[in-house]
Amino acid sequence: MMVYTVIWYGKQGVVEKAPFDAEKDAREHAQATFAARQQDDGVVAVEVRKHDGTVVFSQAGGSGGGVDRGGGGG
Repeated sequence: MMVYTVIWYGKQGVVEKAPFDAEKDAREHAQATFAARQQDDGVVAVEVRKHDGTVVFSQAGGSGGGVDRGGGGG
C-alpha cells in the first residue's frame, strides 16, 4: 500500500500534513477543502505527494482573491 501525504502550505511554510492511503482520496480531500482552508487557515497552496516525495497534485490560490472555479465532473 502506498501512502500519500496532503501538505498544506501557508505564507510561512508547512501548516499541516495529513496521510492518505489512496491518491484519489488525498486529491479529492485537497480539492474539496482548499477554498475553506484558504479562508479559515490562510493556506496559499496544497500538494499531494507520494511516499517518495513525487508531487502528484498541487493547487495554489492567489492572495486575497476567492478562486471560484466551477467544479466539473459528473
